[in-house]
Amino acid sequence: MEHFAKVPEQPEGKRLLEAALAEGPAHAYLLHGPAGVGKRSTAFAFAAALLGEERRVEARTHPDLYVLEPLGEMIRIDDVRALRRDLHMRPFEAARRVYVVLGAERLNEDAADALLKDLEEPPPYAVIVLVASELGPLPATILSRCQLVPFRRLSERAVREWVAARAPERSEEEIRALARAAAGRLDRARRLLDPAFAERREALLAAARAVYLDPGFEPADGAAALLDAAAARAREAKEQEKDAIEDLDLPEREADQRVRRAERGGEREELLAGLEALEAWYRDLVVVAAGAERAAVHADRLEELRADVALELGEGPARAAETVRETWRALEEFNLNASLALEALFVRLRRELRRPVRA
Repeated sequence: MEHFAKVPEQPEGKRLLEAALAEGPAHAYLLHGPAGVGKRSTAFAFAAALLGEERRVEARTHPDLYVLEPLGEMIRIDDVRALRRDLHMRPFEAARRVYVVLGAERLNEDAADALLKDLEEPPPYAVIVLVASELGPLPATILSRCQLVPFRRLSERAVREWVAARAPERSEEEIRALARAAAGRLDRARRLLDPAFAERREALLAAARAVYLDPGFEPADGAAALLDAAAARAREAKEQEKDAIEDLDLPEREADQRVRRAERGGEREELLAGLEALEAWYRDLVVVAAGAERAAVHADRLEELRADVALELGEGPARAAETVRETWRALEEFNLNASLALEALFVRLRRELRRPVRA
């Protein structure tokens, strides 16, 4: 499986794609599974194998590679129409053309209907590769016309090895705690190693605890912790993309779109990741209270978790975790005002985690 040597684990997904390369590809594939487990890198490795050139595929400059990803909250019909126009152009250099659609679960209804027409009768030289973190939002008609390629969360061992290779200065105990906190996802592990993210995580967990520790806690302050982190990540992503495309001879419009897409994607990714970490904190209070400390996601914060469990918050943490999850789903699926949604979330968390008054 040398084409996918850089992707850890995922034996089933690799096997299916290696077979496609050996026997000849189908017209459409759907790589699906949790975020941060290697779907994107596998999609581009597959495209590189199909087109016969890794360097330009990784840089997204190969003339027979077309990449579509959300600009904002969803993929709209105009984006798919542009892909469809390109789809009927014959290959420039390679024997085929490859179309990679990232964040395919964010196709809106009209865009999904438009894409379906070409999934039904694509040109013989086209291979369409959809990448999605979940199958639920995608119509059954699209699923039925793609070869499904499943991806799973990575083992803790795989994440430990990944972290150890990138942070050899960390102790074995630190690496184990970071791997557990990553919960089988390399995107989380990468963020946990980032000093800037570490600072944002401290602010987030401080807000998570202030909900029940600080009698004067203001919901707006909790919302600000998440929004500030998202804005900081958006700035980082914008600068990183500018650096990445600096030496590429891209049309001004395409360069601008890539920078804006990276900025919005970074903001969205950080906001959802922050909510996941917030939910995990309240879930950890539940598992630590149950004596299952080894299952805690925030394994490096057990001392604080034990202290907070001693406050006897009752059923509050479980309800709080579900409340955060509801907000995560709403922000992931709908175009909500994040500031208002997050402030409303912390109002509800304050109510769920109100500590009992002692007589």
